[in-house]
Amino acid sequence: MASLNVGNLGEYLREQRRNAQLSLRQLADAAGVSNPYLSQIERGLRKPSAEVLQQVAKALRISAETLYVRAGILDAERDRDEVETRAVILADPSLNERQKQVLLQIYESFRKENGFGTGEPVDGETDGDGSVGQGTGGGSRTAGGGDAAVSDTDTGPRQTAG
Repeated sequence: MASLNVGNLGEYLREQRRNAQLSLRQLADAAGVSNPYLSQIERGLRKPSAEVLQQVAKALRISAETLYVRAGILDAERDRDEVETRAVILADPSLNERQKQVLLQIYESFRKENGFGTGEPVDGETDGDGSVGQGTGGGSRTAGGGDAAVSDTDTGPRQTAG
């Protein structure tokens, strides 16, 4: 079978799977796809649908948007810097999941403040408690779990953790 133009996606998936310390079978089970099908995706022999990529992204706890770009579903030129920044944050093994989500929320709030981005979370991105969103009271959340003392735009009165 000839290789499709999804080798970059397959290599990236394999790297993310290994970083997550998952076997091919474990990832296939977690994503709800067959082991042989996932193997073919990793080897660049199959081009998965957006739905399959979303399932795999959730299982790997990475951004589905990053996989969409690598699969050619989204225009790679559109918001390339944002996608790469999110991917680097999500792939950083020195941060825990909560810290990654807080950092992504802060990043998104700065992008919104500067007139970029929609402010909507990307598929697979959640607050540390599993809910999708920007925290409470319009402020970002801190790694310690409380509301941040700085608002999204850093104007007006500051909130303190109570």
